[in-house]
Order: sequence, then C-alpha cells, then structure tokens
Amino acid sequence: MVVLNKIYTKTGDQGQTSLGNGTRVEKHSLRVNAYGTVDETNATLGLARLYASGDLEKQMANIQNDLFDLGADLCRPDMTKDSEVEYQPLRVTPAQVLRLESEIDVMNDALEPLRSFILPGGSSLAAHMHLCRTVSRRAERVTVELAGHENINPAVTKYLNRLSDWFFVAGRIANDGGKADILWVPGANR
Repeated sequence: MVVLNKIYTKTGDQGQTSLGNGTRVEKHSLRVNAYGTVDETNATLGLARLYASGDLEKQMANIQNDLFDLGADLCRPDMTKDSEVEYQPLRVTPAQVLRLESEIDVMNDALEPLRSFILPGGSSLAAHMHLCRTVSRRAERVTVELAGHENINPAVTKYLNRLSDWFFVAGRIANDGGKADILWVPGANR
C-alpha cells in the first residue's frame, strides 16, 4: 500500500526526479516523458468517464487502473534485474493486452463496417474517446522511442497500441453504435 503523507518533497526542484528503482533522471528524459504521457492519457480517460455508464464505464475504470500499472512498469527500469530485487516490480501482462483485444472484438461486432474515415466528434463521450485515442497514440510513440534506447516490457507497447484502437471503437459505440459517426468527405470544402 502506498502512503503519501506529504505531497511536495522539493526533491525535483532542480529538474530531476526519481524512478521506481531510485535512479535520479532529468524530468525531460524519454522514460519520464513516456510515463508522463501515459498519466495524461489516464487523465483524459477520467474526463471521458464522466459521460459513460454501464459496461463501457466499467471497462474504462479497468483501463484507468491498467494505465497506473503501465506507468509503474515504465517508471521501473532494469527489467533484466527484476529477479534480484526484494519484491517483484509491477509489470503489464499479456493478459491485459488480450482483455483489450477481446473488448474491442465484442464492441466491433456490434458495428457496421466503416466505408469512410470518421471525424472526431458526435456525442460528448465519442468526442472524449477521440481525445483519449490521440493522447494514447502520443504515449505509444514516446514509449516506442524509449524502447529504441532502453529495455522495456514489450507488453507495454502492445497495450498502448491496442488502447488507441479500443478508444476508436468505443467512440463509435458512443455515437449510437456508429450511426451518429461524422464521416469525412474528402475535398468537401474546395
């Protein structure tokens, strides 16, 4: 259990922060940028949940919890040394990726196939799902860049890749099962 008695510590006043293993790094490092953008994804999802209900809201709550797991995973480098620590660091699992895939499949089965790209918008929930989608794609890009420089859990990038798809399909569900999707009309304003 985490206990936070004091919110400010002043340890970051010089532009550095501590990772989960105690290593001090610059706040602009790729790793901090990656888990910070995951946190931003989580915050946008929290806003989107205000418009959701039922199973979709429950799934969104699960994703928010997963995103904390994912941030903790990214915050703890040196996966090769996980067996040497006194407790096992929290890592995203392939089962979490499979759960997202299953949810995407169930939602997508209820939708008509797309015959055009869609514009972000429609209902309030759909618009927020598209915002979540774009922020999660940014989190994925930063994490993939990090993976090009440091060892990270491959389930993290898979999860983020599926997550943006989940948000896209959930946005269509939120638009009356796709019936209220706003279709892109190429060159409409020429």
